[in-house]
Amino acid sequence: MNQQRFDYRTGILASPSEVDPAEWNALLAQQAQPTPFLRHEFLSALHTSRSAVDETGWGTQFVTLTDPRTGRLAAAAPVYLKGHSYGEYVFDWAWADAYKRNGLDYYPKLLCAVPFTPVQGNRLLSVDAHALRHLAATLMAFAEQADVSSLHVLFPTATEAETLTGLGMMQREGVQFHWLNNGYRDFEEFLATLEQKKRKNIRAERRKVREAGITMRRVRGEDATDADWRFFSKCYRQTYREHFSSPYLNLEFFRTIGATMPENLLLVIAEYDGKPIASSLVVYQRDEKTGGTLYGRYWGALEHVPCLHFETAYYQPLEFCIEEKLAVFEGGAQGEHKMARGFLPTVTRSTHWLAHPAFSDAVARFLDNETNSIHAYVDELRDHNPFKS
Repeated sequence: MNQQRFDYRTGILASPSEVDPAEWNALLAQQAQPTPFLRHEFLSALHTSRSAVDETGWGTQFVTLTDPRTGRLAAAAPVYLKGHSYGEYVFDWAWADAYKRNGLDYYPKLLCAVPFTPVQGNRLLSVDAHALRHLAATLMAFAEQADVSSLHVLFPTATEAETLTGLGMMQREGVQFHWLNNGYRDFEEFLATLEQKKRKNIRAERRKVREAGITMRRVRGEDATDADWRFFSKCYRQTYREHFSSPYLNLEFFRTIGATMPENLLLVIAEYDGKPIASSLVVYQRDEKTGGTLYGRYWGALEHVPCLHFETAYYQPLEFCIEEKLAVFEGGAQGEHKMARGFLPTVTRSTHWLAHPAFSDAVARFLDNETNSIHAYVDELRDHNPFKS
């Protein structure tokens, strides 16, 4: 039977508060690859904490499509008018520089993404394939009519990317490192699958932390106190201070997600002599079909202890994955060092449209070459698989 055609009502929202949270989350729950980062609570916390707002270069322009027959949300996407390229993890600084050298403005640009979150998953929420195509076309029309240089959709699903490239966007690929849970009973069973040298190094790293007198505490979001969140935020800021940059997120953001979506959060806190000295935050989501996924997010330490980063940000979360039977641990952006700890390369994707024809052609040629390099890089990485033959 042919799909009935009709015009959706389009909305451009200046704040997540302009859409009903329950309706947004219900739409998210229908998707093939939902993540906690597309929950209304997460996006709203970014806005209300002033972490992703106009003043920080993230002008909210959420796009929604409403079914006129029911008045219900049929499709939606988190879209931002960006004044820079910070916090994206798909790097287009060279493109911006090329524009500038030719006397053109690269900013503002339109970005469909979750701020500060390099996690693959649904970006174009929709009730069905018809709504998805209509939303994708709406994003393209929005970009073409707005005074922007380009449109970028970061870390979409394969289906979304295929829909967007079918409308003329260019696909770009990247690499992340993910750990897969093969039904391990415990951490030792996982270690037994690794090459002897890798196994020995991990045991040595964990031993150094124990011998330094460090104890580890895992705190589920439901049990985290305000003191825990204040300490974690202090660690998070310290990481940015050590890299001579400004933190994207603030204490209000962490307090807000701690209050509104605690079931998705886990804090790992390292203590010495009863005093907290380091912490990491991971986000997780259970799934009845796949088992669920854990996402490595942020880490920081107030005192230096050899190998403490690996224990706090990798080994403790890995143990949690095994205990909770979570299927995947996504380690975040970049990091070949993760392979030595059992993480394997995974290709990610993004899609891009540039209004300027000459620059669009140049970027298309660049992406062709980059894609070939990415594939060769992944093949080389897989030749150095950390697991036993």
